[in-house]
Amino acid sequence: MILTKIIKVKILLFYNDFAGNGRAKKQKENALNLLKNAGHQLTLILTLGGEKTTKTVKETSFKGFEGVIAAGGDGTLMEVANGYIQNPSTKKPPLGILPIGTGNAFIRDLGYQTGQVKEVIESLDPKKTKWVDAGIAQNGSLPYYFFNIIGIGFTSDVTVTAQKFKWLGNFAYTIGILYRSLNLKTEPTIIEIDGKKHELDTLFVEVSNTRYTSNFLMAPAASFNDGILDVTILKKMNTFQLIKAFPKILTGDHIHLKEVISLRGKDITITTKKRSKAVSPDGELKGKTPLKIGIKHKAVEFFA
Repeated sequence: MILTKIIKVKILLFYNDFAGNGRAKKQKENALNLLKNAGHQLTLILTLGGEKTTKTVKETSFKGFEGVIAAGGDGTLMEVANGYIQNPSTKKPPLGILPIGTGNAFIRDLGYQTGQVKEVIESLDPKKTKWVDAGIAQNGSLPYYFFNIIGIGFTSDVTVTAQKFKWLGNFAYTIGILYRSLNLKTEPTIIEIDGKKHELDTLFVEVSNTRYTSNFLMAPAASFNDGILDVTILKKMNTFQLIKAFPKILTGDHIHLKEVISLRGKDITITTKKRSKAVSPDGELKGKTPLKIGIKHKAVEFFA
């Protein structure tokens, strides 16, 4: 039996009780005990979600800490990381995440799964890190960062519908998928990538920094530290074709469908011609099109 030595780390923990539709609050005592039992020194700050979380992280001193941890899902990570990047501290400790939210796609690219809180805690080591790119999006007055994926169309529309049934937990997304699958609408879209313009009718356009979104392997060739974004475009399909395609998105085989276009680039603009469409960065909703996207190479140092 091989015993892994646990490195004791002085941690600043931002904890979102509301992550995972309240599941994080139920797991808080266990998560805190695991951190303390591992010998980590802990300073806990409870977050309120949204821009309030970003503001709190931005204004909190990182001095004396060896790690900053976001406890929640991909949405919580985006909120914390936006504040982390804007934080004026001269020396920033590595950023990490405890995967206890609804969507935990980012942690999968780091080699973990939802619920592997103990494994993440036991592997924390300031000397074992990876530098990760951040996508930069602007569809309002101020730019913001995302780490997994940002998109418009079907997937964003599903999120819009699911938000109305949030009290149902993960089942809300099932309702969203069913409703939107039965009411499919393509959108005339202009996608400009590094100066090259593509004009076509789309069901969705997804721009990925990582391979996964939720359990879907949306961008199999993506890498979070290659300084480039992967674009997945789904053209017109009927409801039956879309339902047949879903299992392929789980494995990444959807990229071989004739209705799917895969592109790559650094500077991307998405404009919808008929109407503005909801934009969903990292599973959240944030404004509407038109949307400008770029990438900041090696933006954040993460615990690996």
